[in-house]
Amino acid sequence: MSRKRIYLASVDLLRDLSAEEMAEVESHTQMVRYPAGHLFYLPDDPAEVLFILKKGRVQLYRMSADGRKFVIAELHDGTVFGHMVLVGQRLHDTFAQALEDCLICRWNREQVEQMLMQRPLIALRFLESLGQRLIQAEQQLEDMTFKRVPARLASLILRLSNENGQGNRLLGYTHQSLADMLGIYRETTTQILNNYQSRNLIRIGRKTIEIINRAGLMDIAET
Repeated sequence: MSRKRIYLASVDLLRDLSAEEMAEVESHTQMVRYPAGHLFYLPDDPAEVLFILKKGRVQLYRMSADGRKFVIAELHDGTVFGHMVLVGQRLHDTFAQALEDCLICRWNREQVEQMLMQRPLIALRFLESLGQRLIQAEQQLEDMTFKRVPARLASLILRLSNENGQGNRLLGYTHQSLADMLGIYRETTTQILNNYQSRNLIRIGRKTIEIINRAGLMDIAET
C-alpha cells in the first residue's frame, strides 16, 4: 500500500472505504508540497479543488476594506478545506494561506461530487465537518457580541491549547496572529497578555504561551 493511500485511509472523512474505493480516491488525488506563505485561493477564485491537509498549518481569513485581517480558522493535520466545492458554490469567499510548509492532497471537484453521490456516508461526514466549522464561527460571533476583549482572548487561548493537543502550552502563535483571530489590534493583545502574565495566569515566550493557571483563565473567559 502506498504512503498516500495509508494517509488517506487515516483521514476521518474517508474511513471505512473498501480497498477498491480507496484505490479510486488515490488515483484521482494528487499530493503536493507548498511553501509557507502560499495562497491556495482568494475570494472569487473558482472553487474547483478540495484540499486535505496532511502536514503543516493553513489559515483561513477575510480582509476588511481598510486592510485588517480577520482569521476564520487555523487548520492542522488531517483537516479538509475548500468546502465551497461541496456546497454548490463556484467561487471561494475567503483567503486560504499556508502558515508553514505544507503537504496537501488535492482532489478535483468532479471526482469529489462523484464520490459524494456514490457514498452517502462520506457526504454525511462532509456535512458534519461543515457543521463543526459553522459552530465555531457562531461561537466567534457570540463572543464578539457579548464578551469583552479580555474574556475573548482568554477563551481563544484555552480553545487553541485544547485543539492543538499541547496541554498547557500554546506553540507557534504570535501576538499579531492572536489579534487577527479576534479582529483587534496587536497592541491591545500584547497589553492583555502582559496583564495575564503579571497575574501569574500565563508565561509568555517567543511564539509560546504557557498556561499556568487554567482555572483563572476560565474564570475570565466566562465573564
